[in-house]
Amino acid sequence: MPVAGITIKPYRKSRAGCREVPLPGFAVDLLTRHRAAFPAGPLGEVFTGRSGNLMSRHTFRAHVWWPSLVRAGLLGSVTDLGDSFLGTWTDKTGTERRKRFPTREEAVSHLAQHAGERLRFHDLRHCYATWLVSERAPVNDVAGLIEHEQISTTLNRYTHASRDRGSRARAVFADFSLNPIVEKAAIAEPSISEEPTA
Repeated sequence: MPVAGITIKPYRKSRAGCREVPLPGFAVDLLTRHRAAFPAGPLGEVFTGRSGNLMSRHTFRAHVWWPSLVRAGLLGSVTDLGDSFLGTWTDKTGTERRKRFPTREEAVSHLAQHAGERLRFHDLRHCYATWLVSERAPVNDVAGLIEHEQISTTLNRYTHASRDRGSRARAVFADFSLNPIVEKAAIAEPSISEEPTA
């Protein structure tokens, strides 16, 4: 049964729309467990709603993505107080808010709906590219993985400066010393002798 507002197109957006994505072992394990616990959707989809059909973007954001950000500590925090749970978040005006909730799930749900600025799901693509480049994966490989025809697109749009860029730059030169160059220069200098005066 189709979900209102969801259209399945019989074609890809572009030739790059169908590609292999290298998955780390932990992702394969999680997907294997997910597949064992939840049946595939009508067209073999991995992620579906409770009814087994496709999820709308809004449903995914509200019930999966935003609560996941809260649980990961990226959208406020939930603290166990023993008899209740304290939710702390920044609202859309930039004001920090706090409220007690009887259960963790109620706190997570409230923060997911009321917290202000948040990561978009698409931001994972930026994180992926930045992480790969930061770990010294060749930029042309990264561009190929995210299907960019131009490496400049990958560098300009999908990679971001790391917070520790200063220490990373210093680490490149950590074992470099000018002493050998200075010593070589001293050895190579011609000796100057004074000419005898007559």
